[in-house]
Amino acid sequence: MQQSLASLEAEGLQAFVIADDVCSDIQRAATVIDWTREPWLLLVRAGDELAPGAAALYREAIAGTSADVVYADDDTLGLLGQRKSPYFKPSWNAELYQHYDYLRGACILRVHEDDVTDAAEAQDWVKALTERAIAARKSAHHVKAVLHHRRSRIVPDLPPKALEIARDLPSLSVIIPTRNRADLLSKCIEGLQATRYPSLDVVVVDNDSDEPAALELLEALQSRGVRVLRHPGAFNYSAINNRAVDEARGELICLLNNDIEVLEPDWLEIMATQAMRDDVGAVGAKLLYPDGRLQHAGVVIGVGNAAGHAHRFLRPTDEGYFFRHSLPQYVSAVTDACLVVRRDRVGAAGGVAPDGVPVAFNDVDLCMKLNELGWQSLFEPRAVLIHHESVSRGHDHDPVGAARFEGELAALQRRWKTDCIVDPYHHPQLSRASEQFAVFV
Repeated sequence: MQQSLASLEAEGLQAFVIADDVCSDIQRAATVIDWTREPWLLLVRAGDELAPGAAALYREAIAGTSADVVYADDDTLGLLGQRKSPYFKPSWNAELYQHYDYLRGACILRVHEDDVTDAAEAQDWVKALTERAIAARKSAHHVKAVLHHRRSRIVPDLPPKALEIARDLPSLSVIIPTRNRADLLSKCIEGLQATRYPSLDVVVVDNDSDEPAALELLEALQSRGVRVLRHPGAFNYSAINNRAVDEARGELICLLNNDIEVLEPDWLEIMATQAMRDDVGAVGAKLLYPDGRLQHAGVVIGVGNAAGHAHRFLRPTDEGYFFRHSLPQYVSAVTDACLVVRRDRVGAAGGVAPDGVPVAFNDVDLCMKLNELGWQSLFEPRAVLIHHESVSRGHDHDPVGAARFEGELAALQRRWKTDCIVDPYHHPQLSRASEQFAVFV
């Protein structure tokens, strides 16, 4: 306690000590604050300390924001006072906050006396007061600096496996580009047949398959009600998907690679439920490599000066970076290896990367356009599938493929400045060379 008070005094801040579970103490604190000065409240746990200069940085942030919540990065203090485990936080992420209160103990609030007295009645008055402040502006402002040294942090609230599925889910078209590899497509279709969804339209777009097994499978699929579109010529993922979207019957679109393997029957209901939200554009799933490691948990803009898959190669049970790979959250983009989005929103965005990125980064381009239109990309970890990454098409190691990739990378960098911007859900103190949220040392 004395260390906390000393750090507050060093910053020139007035302190009031209360028992945080005593309603009368909280209400009494509200009566001694001079509300005419429109103060900001800093809620500090006993034992926590402010970094030198924290008050000045908070005051600077207050002057430059209309938000009623300003939060900062933090770290923890060891038994000998050593600093460790820094948390370099994302910009305001309302979806992530629902599962991990990363503001608590590291933020300041602009509230009113009645907010404090009313929140005192709540079971968790700190969260209630914080949420009142957030609700006023629907946002919070982030100071990208470690201003709090903590004795402990709360742990994330890992979501239950079940998500309440929306009633009356709309019709949905699944679009699967394919070329040969009947074994992969057969496994993918088998998973779709076991998938639980009320109204499903499956569209397979064939790009010049010539292997007998693949041609036989495509013919068999048509006899079973699967629509097969022929799309000859050079592989152009964007053109294939745009054509299929035009011919799709569903209100929702699922872009699905032919090398996706379904694990549970509820994955599509989960993603469709999230895609129908007013605030959401593209919804991406948690994708695993066949060995169980993470292949996709959202996309981070700027990694590799392009875009990288967040938390790649982690085991799902690993803590990783503050369990971020296990929590629903807004992200800048998701992979179209398995992506669900409303069809009308694809149209509003101008389609799937109509120019410049025929193969690589078309998903990033679509998501960024949707984000600009106010429909944020969402990572949904409760939809889990296996992705045999690039097994069907292969990687771009040949000279022609490598040259095409370089051109697409250049187009992405021109359009979205991925070689210089910092993803708002990443952080300048996290390495652009790592997909695993590695901290600069």
